[in-house]
Amino acid sequence: MHFIKRPSWDTVKSSDITPESVFNDRRNIIKALGLGAIGASIPGQVQAGIFDLFGKSQPSTPFITSPLAFTVNKGFELSEAKTPFSKVSTHNNFYEFGTSKSDPVENSQGLKVDPWSLVIDGEVDNPITLGFEDLTKMMALEERTYRLRCVEAWSMVVPWVGFPLAALLKKVGVNSRAKYVAFETLFDPDQMPGQKSRLMGGGIHYPYVEGLTLAEAMNDLSFLAVGLYGKSLPPQNGAPIRLVVPWKYGFKSIKSLVRIRVMDKRPPTSWNQLAPQEYGFYANVNPDVDHPRWSQASERRIGEGGLFSATRIKTRPFNGYQEQVADLYRDLDLRRNY
Repeated sequence: MHFIKRPSWDTVKSSDITPESVFNDRRNIIKALGLGAIGASIPGQVQAGIFDLFGKSQPSTPFITSPLAFTVNKGFELSEAKTPFSKVSTHNNFYEFGTSKSDPVENSQGLKVDPWSLVIDGEVDNPITLGFEDLTKMMALEERTYRLRCVEAWSMVVPWVGFPLAALLKKVGVNSRAKYVAFETLFDPDQMPGQKSRLMGGGIHYPYVEGLTLAEAMNDLSFLAVGLYGKSLPPQNGAPIRLVVPWKYGFKSIKSLVRIRVMDKRPPTSWNQLAPQEYGFYANVNPDVDHPRWSQASERRIGEGGLFSATRIKTRPFNGYQEQVADLYRDLDLRRNY
C-alpha cells in the first residue's frame, strides 16, 4: 500500500488549520454550475465527468466482507430495534470519501485493506506494530450492540464486532506518564479522494485524528470494532478497524485506524481544529448543550425508512450510558467542556 508522508502529532500548526469557510466551497461550486439535481437529470457520461471534476472515483466492484467468529456479550444487548444493515452501510459520514451521506459507499469500494498494520506506540512499555490478522488472533472478538448518536441529530443502533480498547492498551503496557490516547486514520489520497481535494473532503486537515483521555480509553465501553452484523467492516464503515465510543458524538469514533499513540498531553482532533466553537475535545452526547446551529435535545432514529420518516426521540445524556461514564466527568463543567 502506498502511503504519503504525514505530519507528526506534535507539528500541527495553527496556520495549517483549514478555515471553516471551505465547507461552503462544494455547495457554491455546484450551485454556480447549475448542477443541483446532478443525480436526477444528467446523463451518465456527463455525470462521470462531473465526478472527476470533484475528484470522486467511479463506483467499483463491491467490497467483499467476511463472516467473523465471535461471542455475543449479553451485557451489551439493547431492547431497542437495530438499524438495518442496508441503512448502516449507506448512510455514513466518512469525509475521506466525500461529504454526502452516500459518498462513502459509492467511493470506497476499492479500498485495499490487505495488508494492513496498526501501530501502538508512545507512552507504552512495549510499542508494537501488528498486522490485522495478528491483531484479530490476539484479541477475543465479541459482539456488542451500541447506540450511535451523530452530532447532526440522527442516530442508529448497531451490532459491532470487536474487542475493548482497554484490553489492547493493557497488552502494550501504558506507563505512568500517559494521560491521553491519540488515534489516526489512514492517509492515502490515491485511495481516499476526499484527502486529495479540499472541495470533496470538507476542508479537514488530513489525516483525520482523534483523541480520548486515558480514563475514557480505559472505560469498558470504549471499543475497537472490526465488524458489524457478524461480518468484517465494509470500507464505508471504517474497514478494517475503527474506534466506537458510544457515549460521544459519532465523529469521535474514528475510522480505518493505522495508529494509536499514548501521550502525556492532549492530542489535536480534526473537527476541533477546524471549528473549535462548534466541536469540542470531549464531544459527549448532551441534550442540554446545543450545537451553535441546531438543537441537541432530540434525534431522528434511523430505521427501515428514510431519515425524515425516522422516529424522533429525546436524546439522553451520554447517549443513555450515563451510569457507566458519568463519574469520568464529575469535576468537569460539561457546558464549557463540550
